[in-house]
Amino acid sequence: MDKVFISQLHVDTIIGVYDFEKETKQSLYFDIEMLCDIKPAAATDDIALALDYAKVSERVIAHTTAKPVELLETLAEQLAAIILTEFTTTQVTIRISKPAAVAQANTVGVEITRSKAC
Repeated sequence: MDKVFISQLHVDTIIGVYDFEKETKQSLYFDIEMLCDIKPAAATDDIALALDYAKVSERVIAHTTAKPVELLETLAEQLAAIILTEFTTTQVTIRISKPAAVAQANTVGVEITRSKAC
């Protein structure tokens, strides 16, 4: 299987469990890897046959900013379900980094891998 990836997609949004986190947008960074077969798109040079990373990025941004959630875990699961349902991929790995969450750390976050049920 081939991979289409998005690296360090930046989104400012409201996320967090603490009251102060619900008042100010925070930066999140997304690394997304999607398994797919790129041969049809490559053979025809046709974007309609490709897993369009621009559209995936737009969808991730739209969902992340539409309705705040408290946990990165919740957001990761929601995004994995959206990507597996709406795009031509059989498996997605999503890593969400929240750099401002822990002052002593460069970044913290979660990473999940989900696949379509057979």
